[in-house]
Amino acid sequence: MFKTLMPLNLIISLRFLGLFIVLPVLSVYALHLEGSSELLVGITIGGYAATQMLLQIPFGIMSDKLGRKITIFIGLVIFLIGSLICGFSEHIYMLMFGRFLQGAAAIGAVGTAMISDMVKEEVRGHAMALMGGTIAASFAISMMAGSLIGGYYGVDKLFFITAALSVFSMIVLYTKVPNPPKIVHHYGADETDLKEILKDKDLMKMNITNLLQKGMMTLAFMVIPILMLQEFGFVKKELWMVYLPAMICGVLAMGPSAIMGEKKHKAKEMLMIGIALFAISYVMMGYAKSASWFIVGVVIFFIGFNMHEPLMQSMASKYAKVHQKGAALGVFNTFGYAGTFIGGVFGGFFLEHFGIMEIAWVIFIACIFWLVLIATLKNPSINKNLYLPFDTIDLTRMMHLNHVKGVIEWYRNESEHLLIVKYDSKETDAETIKAVIS
Repeated sequence: MFKTLMPLNLIISLRFLGLFIVLPVLSVYALHLEGSSELLVGITIGGYAATQMLLQIPFGIMSDKLGRKITIFIGLVIFLIGSLICGFSEHIYMLMFGRFLQGAAAIGAVGTAMISDMVKEEVRGHAMALMGGTIAASFAISMMAGSLIGGYYGVDKLFFITAALSVFSMIVLYTKVPNPPKIVHHYGADETDLKEILKDKDLMKMNITNLLQKGMMTLAFMVIPILMLQEFGFVKKELWMVYLPAMICGVLAMGPSAIMGEKKHKAKEMLMIGIALFAISYVMMGYAKSASWFIVGVVIFFIGFNMHEPLMQSMASKYAKVHQKGAALGVFNTFGYAGTFIGGVFGGFFLEHFGIMEIAWVIFIACIFWLVLIATLKNPSINKNLYLPFDTIDLTRMMHLNHVKGVIEWYRNESEHLLIVKYDSKETDAETIKAVIS
C-alpha cells in the first residue's frame, strides 16, 4: 500500500507545502507592497481558503465525471499559474489575486477520493493516516524552510519554489501515480446529485463534524498564543515549549485511534472520545490559573484533534456511494473550510467582547450537542464489502442485487476483474449475496 500511495501523497503534501511555506513571512512581505494595508494583508493571507471552500464541490464533481488524474492535473496547472503571479507581484492586489488562484486549485478532496479508489475500505484508515502524516510533515518543513529561505533570499523566491514543485508534481502524477481502477457502477452516468448527498443523514453528520473540528482548531490556534503571551508572560520564541509536547502527544494518539477505529470497528467511539477531550480542554484552558494547567489543556486538545484526523476522511468516504465519492468528499472539505473561517471570526469576536471563559462554555455546550449528533451516527463498521472475482459469479445476474435487502451498492472493478458489493451486515450476509449471483 505504501509504495502505491506514496507518489499521490507526495503530490498532496507538496501542494500543502506550497500554501504553508509563505505563512511565516508573508504578512511582513505583503505589508510593504504597493497599495497595501493591514486589512488587505489579512485577506491575502487567508483568502485562499475562500476559493478552496467554493471550489471543493465543483472539483469533486469534475473528478467523478472526467477522472481523478486529469482533474488533479488541471488543479496543479492553476496552482502553478497562481504561484507565478504571486512571485512576480509588486502590488498587493496582484499578490491577492495570485493567492486566490492558488486556493482555486481545490484538489484535496480529489486526492482523497483517488486514495479511496485505490485501496480497500478495510485498510482505508491506514491510507488516510499516511496522507495525514505527509501533510503534517509538509507543515513542519514549511515553517522552517519558509522563515529561512524567505528571510535570506526573499519571499518571492518561495513562490518560485512552489511553482517548480507544481511542475515536479505533474511529472510524478503521470510517471509514478498508478491509474485508479476502472470502476463501472450501475447508476446513470450523470447521476452525481448534490441534493442526494446533502440529504444523506450520515454524510451530513460527518460534514458538521468536520466544520466543528476545523472551527475549534482555528479557534485554538488563535487563543493559545494570545493567552500564553498576555496571561502567562510567555514571549513568542517560547511558544514552541507549548506546541512541541502537544504535537508529540497528538501524533502518538493517531496510531491507536486509527487501529481502534479501523481494525476494532470503533470509529464512532473514537470520534466521541475526541469530542469529549475538546470540551475538557477548552474548560481547562478557560479556567487555568497557571501556565502548566493551561498547557495540559492544550495537550488534551491536540490529543482529541489528532484522534479524529486518521478517521474522518475515511468515514466520510465510506458513507458515500462510489459514483458520488468525489462530490461527497468535496462537500465534506467545503464544510471544513467554512469551519476554519467561522472559527477565526468567532474567536476574534468573543475575545474582543467577552473572554476565554465565555468561549470555553460556548465550546462545552457545542460539544454536548455534537456528542448527541454523533451518538445517532450509523457506525460504518456494520457495512461490509464482498469482493468476488468475475469467474466465480454469473455476471448476467448482477442486477438482481438491486432487490436484495441490505445491499447498499455494488460496482465492477474492470481493472482487477472484481465485483464489489457493499452490504449492511445486520440485514444480509455474504452467503445470501453469493447465492443471488451464482
